[in-house]
Amino acid sequence: MAADARRYEQLGEIVHARDAWISALRLLPEDSTQAEWVRDNLRRLDAMPAAGAPPPAAWVRKLGPLAPLAILLVKGKSLLALFKLKFLLSLGAFAGFYWALYGAKFGIGFAILILVHELGHFIDIKRRGLPAEMPVFLPGLGAYVRWAALGVTARSRAFVSLAGPLAGCIGAAVCALLWMNTGDSLWIGLASLSALLNVLNLIPVWVLDGGQTIKALNKTDRIVLACAAVLLSAGLGQPALLLVAAGAAYQAFAKNIPSEPNRAVMVYYLLVLAALGFLVGLAPPLPANS
Repeated sequence: MAADARRYEQLGEIVHARDAWISALRLLPEDSTQAEWVRDNLRRLDAMPAAGAPPPAAWVRKLGPLAPLAILLVKGKSLLALFKLKFLLSLGAFAGFYWALYGAKFGIGFAILILVHELGHFIDIKRRGLPAEMPVFLPGLGAYVRWAALGVTARSRAFVSLAGPLAGCIGAAVCALLWMNTGDSLWIGLASLSALLNVLNLIPVWVLDGGQTIKALNKTDRIVLACAAVLLSAGLGQPALLLVAAGAAYQAFAKNIPSEPNRAVMVYYLLVLAALGFLVGLAPPLPANS
């Protein structure tokens, strides 16, 4: 129902959107946080000016053959939302920051890889019918996707969280393939750095993607994850994976751990971690100082 309401909002059909939110509200306990979230959406709609009405007939007639294009632009709000100023300006500032530090090629390439990671989250959220905003970039810090996670299960949150590192893994793999075909060290530098950052993002602590994913795993899953990360670290020769192992071991003794296992999330977690660890290890060793 929330997805339908959002879709109506994007089409400018505010009356239908309001009806969908009201239908959802009737099914929720009155004092629940989800009900308050729905009421917030209703208040937001009530505060909006009348929107979504078709253009006046006279105005459409005056536009002549351009009228269909104008109507498409009015209705295509979801398409225009992809180009929100905040997204474009923050992405430009992010790329410019690393351009100034390390040159144009690295700055643009690094920004694109971070964008790929964030789009992994964004696409996974949208395909679940949940509202989300385009990524916002913070030069020198990172980026984030703002979305409405209220009422979403821990399992769904885990899959959304892992979608970013999975997309980052794909981006790093593409850079590694370009390096193999061109021999340009820029590509392997971007590949290994991006893969390493995604590995660090999988450490199950705080607001990192790993920290959100671990909430869906029970105690046994967390212990298995810790042991598997140690084995991966030894097999791939990547000490960074030990940080994931340490975080998972620590989280095995946390409070409010789910009682039910979630093997699909755990396997997903380990496969992405293994692929990223492999990509980090592709970078040739630095020459020893003479």
